[in-house]
Amino acid sequence: TLPVLRKDFIIDTYQILESALYDADSVLLIARILEEKTLRDCISICKDFDMTALVEVHSINDLDKALSIDADVIGINNRDLDTLEVDLKTTEHLIKFIPKGVLKISESGISTRKDIKYLKSLGVDAVLIGEALLKSKDIKKKIRELFGRR
Repeated sequence: TLPVLRKDFIIDTYQILESALYDADSVLLIARILEEKTLRDCISICKDFDMTALVEVHSINDLDKALSIDADVIGINNRDLDTLEVDLKTTEHLIKFIPKGVLKISESGISTRKDIKYLKSLGVDAVLIGEALLKSKDIKKKIRELFGRR
C-alpha cells in the first residue's frame, strides 16, 4: 500500500484523531499557523497513533519552533504562503540549520530532474511534489522524468 499524507490546514488536535480514523500514515502540521503547545500536542497524538508528523516550515522562526519541540520530520516549504512566491533557495537557506537525525523534506516548486538533483546536493532526504504532477498530462511519465527513469 502507498503511504497516505493528510495535507490539510490542521488547526486542532481533533483533526489528528480524524486522520487516524481515516488511516492516514502522516499529517502535515504547518508551524506558522500553530501555537507551540498545539503543535506539540498534535505531534504527541500522532505518535500515539503511530503516524508521522511532517512539520512544515518556511522561515527561520518556523524552524526554531519545530526544533524546539523536537520534530523528527521537517518539511521546508519553498512556497511563501503569504505571497505564493516559490523559491528553491528557501531550502538552501534553512537546511543548514536542521540537525543530523532529522528527516529533511523539500516541498513545493519542484518540477524538473534538475530541481531534484539540486535539492539532493543540499542534503534533502525526500521531496514533496504536487503541482508538477497535477499539471502533467501523463503522471507516470512525469514521475519517471523526475527521477531519471525511462
